[in-house]
Amino acid sequence: MLIGYARKSTSDQRLDLQIHALEQAGCQQIFSDTASGSLDDRKGLQDALNALEPGDVLVVFKLDRLGRSLRHLVRTIGDLGRRGVGFRSLNESLDTTSPGGKLTFHIFSALAEYELEIIRMRTRAGLEAAKAKGRFGGRPQKMNPQTIATARRLLADPEMRMDDVCLGLGVSKSTVYRYLAKREAAIVR
Repeated sequence: MLIGYARKSTSDQRLDLQIHALEQAGCQQIFSDTASGSLDDRKGLQDALNALEPGDVLVVFKLDRLGRSLRHLVRTIGDLGRRGVGFRSLNESLDTTSPGGKLTFHIFSALAEYELEIIRMRTRAGLEAAKAKGRFGGRPQKMNPQTIATARRLLADPEMRMDDVCLGLGVSKSTVYRYLAKREAAIVR
């Protein structure tokens, strides 16, 4: 059975062209959404995926109607293949039920894997370069060892209130408690 899926991004767009093409392709059921392609939670797509059984084929008008990123497309089409379900994109003439379509899908899959590895390499290189310059990721520390020592010294004075210490250091109560607890844990180790 051929099951179609159509998607438009905004409510002012129309699905007529997609639905007509899916009907002409022989789809017995057609599901649709009005949602961004980057969203994973699309009811129409989920309904279409749930309706598919082994031997069925999911048909879309264009690849970008199924998803915006190559990784998402590869993951979705790969999941379909593992379930014994084919995939067909009318505009790109991609059909995973044919040997050529399977080859094209494997090329897409390899490209997605390559893209992911390139992103990982760039991220690692950027982090190493920043580290070499003495910069580390994450939020800047609110308190350093000197301000922690100052807070500890001030709080040891029974006349000193926590609110006054926090005001003087420019931090919240929870920050003082958190840093003092970290310091205690480091001493215990």
